[in-house]
Amino acid sequence: MPSMLVIATTAVPDHLRGALSRWTTEVVAGIFVGTVSTRVREELWTAVCDTVGDGAAVLVHPAPTEQGYAIHTAGTRRRTPMDFDGLTLIRMTAAPKTAGQEVTKRQSHY
Repeated sequence: MPSMLVIATTAVPDHLRGALSRWTTEVVAGIFVGTVSTRVREELWTAVCDTVGDGAAVLVHPAPTEQGYAIHTAGTRRRTPMDFDGLTLIRMTAAPKTAGQEVTKRQSHY
């Protein structure tokens, strides 16, 4: 039975966006929404994972969980879904430091 899915992409190759738009609608830049079968959803997600490159993607779809949906990610992301007693919560990781970036501390004058 078809169900709704949302795929959010960031900095992915144009050909991947084209492939996703064959099955879904790009409602705003990088956000794809559609109603597809489980098989098509899995094939689309496999294509995303195989071609995400330096970009990132998130898939949200209905699932028999307490929240009613599942979250999958591909690529490099600061937000990572984690299971916490049956609930999917998002864990934020620190932003990567770039070369030459220095950490400065504010000195208190009190």
